[in-house]
Amino acid sequence: MSSDKKGFKPYLGLTFLIGFGFFTISLMGVPYDTYVPIFLGKYMSSMTLIGLIMTIDNLLALFLIPVVSAMSDRTHTRIGRRMPYIVSLLPLCAVFFGALPYAAGASLGALIAIICCLNITKQAAYGPVVALMPDIIPADYRSEANGIINTMGGIASVVSSLVFARLMDVGMTLPIFGSTKGKLPFILVGILVVVAVILLVCFVKEKKNPQNTKTEKKEPLFASFKAVASQSDKSALYILLSLFLWFLGYQGVLPFIGKYSVDVLKTSSGQATLAAGMVGIAYAIFAAPSGYFAHKHGRKKTIRFSLGVIAVLMVLLFFHQPLTAGLSPKGQLYTFWGIMFLFGMFWVSIVTNSFPMLWQMASWGTIGVYTGLYYTASQSAAIVAPIVTGALIDWFGYRSMYLFSAICMLAAFLVMSKVKKGEPEPKPE
Repeated sequence: MSSDKKGFKPYLGLTFLIGFGFFTISLMGVPYDTYVPIFLGKYMSSMTLIGLIMTIDNLLALFLIPVVSAMSDRTHTRIGRRMPYIVSLLPLCAVFFGALPYAAGASLGALIAIICCLNITKQAAYGPVVALMPDIIPADYRSEANGIINTMGGIASVVSSLVFARLMDVGMTLPIFGSTKGKLPFILVGILVVVAVILLVCFVKEKKNPQNTKTEKKEPLFASFKAVASQSDKSALYILLSLFLWFLGYQGVLPFIGKYSVDVLKTSSGQATLAAGMVGIAYAIFAAPSGYFAHKHGRKKTIRFSLGVIAVLMVLLFFHQPLTAGLSPKGQLYTFWGIMFLFGMFWVSIVTNSFPMLWQMASWGTIGVYTGLYYTASQSAAIVAPIVTGALIDWFGYRSMYLFSAICMLAAFLVMSKVKKGEPEPKPE
């Protein structure tokens, strides 16, 4: 009762601890996406082949996250149901990540083997790491908690881009690790992941099932997925369809933003990342406030409003060239960056609050199932969207990707109107 009166405050420490695990995993993103293609380029010249290898993580995520997340729902050990996966998989993930530059210096076979091992352990651990938060934080405060965790993930991306990437050129000799030139960011991130695991094990204690686990109904894994789709209330199904549509719109634009900047706005290659950087900065700034805002004003309303605004922003980007034709090149670039910053601000409001809506619909025994379904939808969109928008760009030019994104966001806006559940439960007087 006292926790309810104090609100989210008693859960801040736990949220930051769980968020540190997410922070360290997020640190892997920029070095992996930036340097693994370079490592592969030493052995192969085909960009198509390099691109195919770089999609391994998306393909594995599509299957491993939902399966392992659902398995963790049915795991009962002395240290909890998520921790066994976190303790066993994340340290392996850290070792494989740290080994990437060493494998790149050895052979193509070693590099591909480490890439595969890294992505298997990372994607298998990802679901239990994400599902740990809703296990511990009460349903009413998950928007705030998810906002803080997303903020930490956004900060990790910025730190990884601005700080860790520069460490690639630092050369020193360390015991065990040898020369660090071209390796140091991978080593440090690997060490931080292990530290995060130690902190989680020492300070985060999983709650036990509030119901009797012996009488709890345990359905087979794929029957659980089917059960979600066959519920009389289709709210979960509608929100999954909505998030597939909004990730389709997001993933259809972001991969091509850098190339659009260079080819259309005539930026340098060094400035090409700044458009996506604007999204990342806004993401880090507004993730936590968007969670608090949604708790007060409603998750569904916040998401639908944000989808509507993003649809308008995409239409503005569609007309950006003709509308800014009279401006200087710098004026065109700054207005483009400004729109991308606004895009990131409203995008994070969607991402922060959609997960808590799904978790609100889950029972204790299906949190992992719902976590997995979220990633099935989002990763499916991540695989499909670049192919679709790539074809649209080839046929109609770059501006078509913004129109495609606007249509996806509007479709998600309409589907979200059918969602009836997912808000914090009202407190009894």
